[in-house]
Amino acid sequence: MSATKGALPRPVSARLAAWVGARGTLAGGAALALAICGFSLFGGLAWHASPYAIHGHHTLMAPTRAFPLGTDQIGRDLLARLIAGGRATLIVALPASMLGFLLGIAYGLAAALGPRWLDATLMRLLDAVLALPSLVILIFFAALFTPGTFTLILLLGLTAWPGLARLVRNEAIAQRGRDFILAARQFGGGSAYIARMHILRVIAPILAVNGTFLVGDQILALSGLSFLGLGVQPPMASWGGLLEAGLNLIALDPWWMILPPGLMILLSILAANLIGQGLLARQDTAR
Repeated sequence: MSATKGALPRPVSARLAAWVGARGTLAGGAALALAICGFSLFGGLAWHASPYAIHGHHTLMAPTRAFPLGTDQIGRDLLARLIAGGRATLIVALPASMLGFLLGIAYGLAAALGPRWLDATLMRLLDAVLALPSLVILIFFAALFTPGTFTLILLLGLTAWPGLARLVRNEAIAQRGRDFILAARQFGGGSAYIARMHILRVIAPILAVNGTFLVGDQILALSGLSFLGLGVQPPMASWGGLLEAGLNLIALDPWWMILPPGLMILLSILAANLIGQGLLARQDTAR
């Protein structure tokens, strides 16, 4: 049996199992993400109750036919508020993820393809930023500013990029010495052209994987801020805010106020991680 460069080829059965596993993980994550987005963005078309209407005679009611997820302490429909909370969460978390994604790519490429002094300066700055816990930074700035939708997008996006920036910088440095990039430089290609036409294309699979992880991180960060009262503000609903309201009444055992928002946060993070793991596994099987 021959081997290429001393490495034994993987058995066909192992490669098939890895391919099926990667495909199943990716499909499961995508289906779960679509279900969550559909529920959050279009659930109001099927359930027409207002998330702000108060039903004074139905406070802290467990799930019934009229209120499938029960009511809160002032009689608001929790199914309607869960839908509205999902919409508010996605409206903030998805643009914040995109902002952090773009900033991380730009910062990492600038460090990798710029002059050596610029790389050293940007990396020292990045080390200082990474030394501070992002949640502490978020809490600090969220307490300083009125947390509206645009402000939350900026806060989350501007604290989401450091990890991705380091990854992009390291991957770009690993690629910049390859023959086709050196040839592009010889033909007059500038750093911006090389980054756009060569490096980004090569590291696109890695960016896709980390981009999905970033979405889960932003949903968790926003839910944490809302749980602390620094995220989406009442009377607007958010999953973190709904969870906090239920836990404040835990002595009354309002499980219907705690379980649904907690489950939605968990499933959203799970969907993002399943998609990321599925993409990563498919890259491994393609090699």
